[in-house]
Amino acid sequence: MNGVVAAGHPLTAEAGADVLREGGNAVDAAVAAVLASFAVESPLTGFGAGGFMMVSREEETVLIDFFVAAPGKDGIERGVELAPVPVHFDAETVQTFYVGPASCGVPGTAAGLELALRRFGTAPPADLVGAGVRLAREGAPINAEQAYILKILWPIHERLAETCDLYAPGGRRLGEGDVFRFPELAEALERFGTEGSEPFYRGEVAAALSGYVADHGGSLGTADLAEYEAIERRPIRAPFRGTEVLTNPPPSSGGILIAYSLGLLERLGAASGPEQLVAAMDAANRARGDEFAEALYGEGLEEALLDPARLDLKAGDLLGSTTHISVLDGDGTCASVTCSNGSGSGVLVPGTGVILNNMLGEEDLNPLGFHAIAPGRRVPSMMAPTVVRRGGEIELGLGSAGSNRIRSAIVQTVVRAVEQGMGADEAVRAPRLHFEAGIVQAEPGVDEAALARIEERGIPVLRRPQINLFFGGVQAVARDPSSGEVSGGGDPRRGGAVAVA
Repeated sequence: MNGVVAAGHPLTAEAGADVLREGGNAVDAAVAAVLASFAVESPLTGFGAGGFMMVSREEETVLIDFFVAAPGKDGIERGVELAPVPVHFDAETVQTFYVGPASCGVPGTAAGLELALRRFGTAPPADLVGAGVRLAREGAPINAEQAYILKILWPIHERLAETCDLYAPGGRRLGEGDVFRFPELAEALERFGTEGSEPFYRGEVAAALSGYVADHGGSLGTADLAEYEAIERRPIRAPFRGTEVLTNPPPSSGGILIAYSLGLLERLGAASGPEQLVAAMDAANRARGDEFAEALYGEGLEEALLDPARLDLKAGDLLGSTTHISVLDGDGTCASVTCSNGSGSGVLVPGTGVILNNMLGEEDLNPLGFHAIAPGRRVPSMMAPTVVRRGGEIELGLGSAGSNRIRSAIVQTVVRAVEQGMGADEAVRAPRLHFEAGIVQAEPGVDEAALARIEERGIPVLRRPQINLFFGGVQAVARDPSSGEVSGGGDPRRGGAVAVA
């Protein structure tokens, strides 16, 4: 067995597994899968997105940060405001996203994938774009999960002519079973294969991106793109139940809040049931204030927040668009990569195959207010590709989609796999809950007695009738430390799939 890939779409997973079968390593496979996801998961990711990749091999673990940066280095003034669009996950859950040209930050995927291959890969980009090019040019049938995403994001896609024509050719919105084609993306992928990231930051694509956004009222300029760089960072390390959890460091916010939550659960000592999980989520929510948002760009936040003196929690204290791919190869190298366009800005730049992100309009990522991040700084992100090591070897690699629910989804999956001994698939599929804005939301199957006790403490519980992508989209790979057998879990909430090589 050469390894395993877990991803948000079966064709994404197969693209990565094919590379493993041909002798590529985990990073090669992850990059190929990411590029394929641009074609079959286009509302969620692409060359207009940003992300992070965690690479762990032998004694080295590195986080590659290629998330979206705030524009503004060119001094271009915004000519339009953010456009609020409500997105209905279901009849009970509505989240407002802010879109349009004013929401577009500096994308990072091309730079990040190029750096990952240069540092850890064995194959050139030209050898890894094939599946993505074929899927974009020839098309692929839309599955049920992608049809649902297209449906709920339609109020964004229909606003501007280019995305409207892409997802509703001939005036009819694409649905399940329809073949989706994106020929301009195929050309962009081929360009990346032969020229790398250069055209996207200093070449003709960059000029088209900045020109279109500026002409339509946004602030993305040529200097913003030309000066963008992917960055290697040292992961946060947190002990949990005899393992070491390594996750995304600041200026991302999700990883440090995950480490904080796991640290609280570790100090509790008892099994991490719904009450303990809600208590940890509540504490993490309260820790994420204005001072926290400012401290993400400084030094010392990790030491301060994860200081054992702060990790003092009792169970009674309860009173107080995105894709992920995980790859584990036969040599024990793990690549865990999360990419996101947010909800998407609705801005498809003609002739480029690039749908730009709306990270400047994501409320979850702008706690100090919209357009408050200095030009060139990374937008804080909840995305947190994560690996779990025991005795120096990889035991689990995972990450999630899901906005603010990313951290709760990852924490619960780590608890199920590490503390409760579930396999990767069982841990991913297990019912989840999420605590935010004073309400616990719970999927079917969460311990009803525990939910009743939470309600007795005066906290309302919303019982959801079925699983939903609102609760994240975890893709996980695991290695049995005794047998060496690898396995994976694809999240049914996001149409996740596993491919074994």
